[in-house]
Amino acid sequence: MQQAIGRLASDSQRRSILAWLTRSGPFWDDVRQHGPDDWLECRNKGVFEGKIVTENAVGEAAFRKLHGTETGLIGATPSDWEFSPVEIAWITEDQVREARTAKIENWLNADDLSGKLQALAPPIRSWNRLREIALNRFDRLRFSNDCFDPLTGVPFAMSSADRILILFDILDRIAQAFDTAGKRTPEGHQLHRDYFHGDKALFSDSSSSEKSRFQKELTFPHPEDSATELLCTWHGKERRSNLRMHYWWSGTAAKPVYIVYVGPKITKR
Repeated sequence: MQQAIGRLASDSQRRSILAWLTRSGPFWDDVRQHGPDDWLECRNKGVFEGKIVTENAVGEAAFRKLHGTETGLIGATPSDWEFSPVEIAWITEDQVREARTAKIENWLNADDLSGKLQALAPPIRSWNRLREIALNRFDRLRFSNDCFDPLTGVPFAMSSADRILILFDILDRIAQAFDTAGKRTPEGHQLHRDYFHGDKALFSDSSSSEKSRFQKELTFPHPEDSATELLCTWHGKERRSNLRMHYWWSGTAAKPVYIVYVGPKITKR
């Protein structure tokens, strides 16, 4: 890096790049989603096979892709990483099942990257836009008319909106993961294991004490039957802005998932 900066044509260019690196730089604008205990390793044949990539950008990109966020890498040349895609395995504590793998595009050419970015959907810029996308995208989700109202006054964060959209997508997928006999498919079982179990689960039920203390706050009108109320203790978690998405679902193929609340955590002590 020092050699590259030293080759810049003028002192002003060197000062500008140093100021950018030290003040903002090419860093994540979100909380890192994987932790030091996550086992992420490279599966590409050759010198990098078996290389641990936990706690670096390659590992984070793989973890995000495996959890529903389309993610890629921008590679520098020359470097040891001049290949694409980069294949990363996430090995969990459950050694009974196969490790999940992600193939991540590693962009080495600026023109190819530019074309890819132009083809992507524009980023979400407001809570209202999040609402519009959610109402039109998911077949198995039913949203109450006021479920997004609690976001009013919450500072908008693009990464939080992206995370909420991922939570919706997971619920929509698992609600569709049934065969013609009404039994959960292998994909449904995989989604349930990945996102509803363990300390880092994206979805969980409220504790017994929370259910007792916050029963009134966790009870919502049925989105399709105003005479009925639903106790919605199950929720998806967005940790950057400490948001929650509460829902009700029978767990069967016959019923949709009812989304009743998206906003700040209800069960604050």
